[in-house]
Amino acid sequence: MTLIALGINYNTAPVSIRERLAFPTETLNTALQQLLHTKPIQEAAILSTCNRTEFYCQSEIKDKQALIDWIAESRQVNPQDFTPYLYSYEDNQFIRHIFRVACGLDSMILGEPQILGQMKTAYQAANEAGTLGKYLGKLFQHTFSAAKKVRTDTAIGSSPVSVAFAAVQLAQQIFDKLSEQTALLIGAGETIELTARHLHQQGIGHIIIANRTYDKAHTLAAQFNGYAIALSELPKHLSEADIVVSSTASQLPILGKGLLESAIKKRKHKPIFMVDLAVPRDIEAEVAQLKDVYLYTVDDLQNTINENMNSRRQAAEQAEEIIDTQVETFLGWLRSQGAQSTIKDYRSQADTIRAQMLQKSLAQLSKGDDPEAVLTRLAHGLTNKLIHTPSIQIREAGINERPDLIAAAREIFKLQSQS
Repeated sequence: MTLIALGINYNTAPVSIRERLAFPTETLNTALQQLLHTKPIQEAAILSTCNRTEFYCQSEIKDKQALIDWIAESRQVNPQDFTPYLYSYEDNQFIRHIFRVACGLDSMILGEPQILGQMKTAYQAANEAGTLGKYLGKLFQHTFSAAKKVRTDTAIGSSPVSVAFAAVQLAQQIFDKLSEQTALLIGAGETIELTARHLHQQGIGHIIIANRTYDKAHTLAAQFNGYAIALSELPKHLSEADIVVSSTASQLPILGKGLLESAIKKRKHKPIFMVDLAVPRDIEAEVAQLKDVYLYTVDDLQNTINENMNSRRQAAEQAEEIIDTQVETFLGWLRSQGAQSTIKDYRSQADTIRAQMLQKSLAQLSKGDDPEAVLTRLAHGLTNKLIHTPSIQIREAGINERPDLIAAAREIFKLQSQS
């Protein structure tokens, strides 16, 4: 029995390869069941995200070729197109790898928490497909425990390391309740989408998205129960915003000091928190001079992010130590499984002897033999049967000069010296 992980990620493969090996969620059930019918695979799970696709298997042998062939057939890709980008791990290395992935130590953004949720989705999909067994099922459960311990015992995920997340966290520090605030987001690119997502997750009251292309703004706003406006409508809606985050590709400022002064008057000097994530800037620098405006630039947030990245790197060192311990714990469980089969066989052998001796004694009792004599013979015969084979093996160990086996026997049976 061996555990095998095979995969590609953002470090090893370009997006053109990653997208060809990706598995949409709705196809996982069928794919997993097909994979399980591939010899020598006995258990299987698939983790598929935008940054990685990994195949986790328990196999009868250490041969990866059957898995590679299945991937090629399933994704209709020539093996030569993706095998140069593959990495693989077996047994101990696999266990360490899956722990590190779940903890965010192998992510593009160190310590990012989303991967743990994606790992749980992979587990759930495999569980529903019926492709998890004793080993992978236990490994996933231990993986989740290890990730929880890392999150609890280190600061790896406590500090924001993206400008979008940092902007939202800063807003949370300024406003007691985001649920009572309105956020105006200018732009519709990746940074604004991330900002909208973080705000939505933190329970923001209202989201307005302004963009040069109204349809794009509308599509984005609909995801977060917000509404869209055109850039030309900014003067009309600016006074509604408690939070303004801007990130566009404009070469000229979109918001000037005069526009903000008008908005502040309409708001009766209720403060506005503003974050300019654009380069060049979307908000005129002079806006910072206004008394009721708190303006932050991407540079202000970047200093915080750099400090937080250093903090995460230190936490990652602590996390690696925790993972070392967790790997050893799981390896101990794996080793115990080999002993379990021996214990099971030993018990079965003893039960067979017991049943035979008991049947013989019951027959003697039914014939009218003295019960005390029958019990005496049962105890004597059962003892002889149980110690017969071990006694022969220990004697043979002495003849063959195997003191290690004799010492092991004394330890297993907890024998006390009679001398």
